[in-house]
Amino acid sequence: MKISAYIIAYNEAEKIRDCINSVLWADEIIVADSNSTDGTTEIAEELGAKVVHIPFEGYGDLRNKAISYCNGEWIFSLDSDERCTKNVRDEILTLIENAPLDIYNIPRKNFFMGRWIKHSGWHPNFRQPQLFKKGKMSYDFKPVHEGFINHSDKEIGVINNIIWQFPFKNTEEVIHKANRYSTLGVKKLLDKGETGGVLKAFLHGFWSFIKHYIFKLGFLDGGPGFVIAFGNFEGTFYRYIKLTEAQANWKVPSVKPIHKPKQ
Repeated sequence: MKISAYIIAYNEAEKIRDCINSVLWADEIIVADSNSTDGTTEIAEELGAKVVHIPFEGYGDLRNKAISYCNGEWIFSLDSDERCTKNVRDEILTLIENAPLDIYNIPRKNFFMGRWIKHSGWHPNFRQPQLFKKGKMSYDFKPVHEGFINHSDKEIGVINNIIWQFPFKNTEEVIHKANRYSTLGVKKLLDKGETGGVLKAFLHGFWSFIKHYIFKLGFLDGGPGFVIAFGNFEGTFYRYIKLTEAQANWKVPSVKPIHKPKQ
């Protein structure tokens, strides 16, 4: 059984090398690049990956198009901030030779602010299934935090071993992602018929903080746990504020031409 690994990327020059190096065992590596300008594509090609250029129209669309370039019977999805491990490699290669199921989730552990996070909803955590037979899974077209569509009549399995994720390289990236994802998330709120408002934005943000810091035991992760919870507050708060802005369509007051007074 042949396996294709695909990686989505945009300006990930600092991360793409380690990501690709962790899947050199795959029969094929596809990097779906959304017009990077920082050397990401050059690094990927240097390491033997096939780079395909796909304009960004949402993460679901990007993933579906990346899969269309894969030739393997099995697909392994890895993001540029994730790393496969030897244990996961060995488990996957053994599994796909006689897999009883078509789709598998893969647990992740996260490294943030100098430590492995053990709580905060980050250990272990999952995104969409990352190992599946081609044709048995696709993604919906949500612009961010896209869901998946199961085309198999079998249940979804879980890999035993854990991959690594490095979600943020520094605080600047935490803020950047909160800003970008909150902007992309506005469309999801509009599609759901949600309405905005400053109080509503605060309450949703505050609940997100409490959920991660208290109920998901983020306080046990010390300072990093607080930053994770506060980052979730910010992302949620600004998503609803941007929704408020979009629905209000505020107009900037105009100024009529002001000339020099007549003498």
